[in-house]
Amino acid sequence: MSFGDRARAALERLEAQSLRRAIPETNGLVDFASNDYLGLATNADVLAAMRRVPAVGSAGSRLLSGAHAEHHALENELAAFVKRERALLFSSGYLAALGVLDGLGRLFDDCYSDELNHASLIDGVRLSRMRRHIYAHGELPPVASRARPAAIVTESLFGMSGRVEDLERIVSGMGADDVVLVDEAHALGVFGSDGSGFASEFADPRIVVLGTLSKSFGCSGGFVAGPAEFIEFLISTARSFIFDTSLPLPIVAAARASLERIACGDDLRARLFANVAQASRSFAELGLYPSPTGPIASIVLGEPERALGVAAALRAEGLYVPAIRPPTVPPGTSRLRVTFNANHRPQEIDRLFACLARALPAPLVR
Repeated sequence: MSFGDRARAALERLEAQSLRRAIPETNGLVDFASNDYLGLATNADVLAAMRRVPAVGSAGSRLLSGAHAEHHALENELAAFVKRERALLFSSGYLAALGVLDGLGRLFDDCYSDELNHASLIDGVRLSRMRRHIYAHGELPPVASRARPAAIVTESLFGMSGRVEDLERIVSGMGADDVVLVDEAHALGVFGSDGSGFASEFADPRIVVLGTLSKSFGCSGGFVAGPAEFIEFLISTARSFIFDTSLPLPIVAAARASLERIACGDDLRARLFANVAQASRSFAELGLYPSPTGPIASIVLGEPERALGVAAALRAEGLYVPAIRPPTVPPGTSRLRVTFNANHRPQEIDRLFACLARALPAPLVR
């Protein structure tokens, strides 16, 4: 069988399981999938900041010619924002996850990871060569039953369900020589003091924060923040930092402007949570559970073809709500993932739920 035949056969198997992907065209649709929760990707000040820098690219990795004052300034501002000693930029959140787990794998032999963690965390744990202990979602085993010392890996706001992890419980259950990596990708800009995330409430050097600039910041890139010695260690060991070209200067400048807006963005968060409250009432009216408490909502439909069917019906109404299927979520939990942002208008949310009432299978709605 030729290479092309093998690829075609593999595609046919994916198609038969309703698991084949296609890059969507979303122009003209009301977008209920974006992670741009505060609408900063199109903010005038953020766009203007991009145009003020003298170069498009960064010209190399940070350890070659790609280190610029803008990078250092953003790192210092991010560290202060999430209340950690120091931060290190990566060119994406995915590469930040691989890099930080690479570093932790050089310091720890065992890792405890939530079963519903993002793929970047899963891949990072695998590549780290730590012994993997996957625990049931939200149920970290008690410290007495765990190998010690260990790295604990969790999201604070889970990106596919919108569930908030109880960080107080995790931190209080850590051993003195443990570390917890908290992925704040979806929480930053939305939750915590001035949008600084959930982990900012804990002045604990055993906490390392993983963040992204591609969601509430409306930009791209990622970062790791934690104790200064650990960040210094990553500079010399994290392969996804050492061998990768640094963030382009326009993106760094935009992220700095976005961070400044986030820090004084109570008005944006108020608009976002007004939309979340409206959506939560509509969830209850339709008998859907659980109602969202943040910008992410999940409507579990079961099999992939069912989720695809509802997504197609919404698309026909001019609404973009993607069907999420395995391996992004566990088998049997294919769903619609609905996100809300500060720029959604009340009538758009009403329209979404009117369409959902028509499109969802009868057992799911009252």
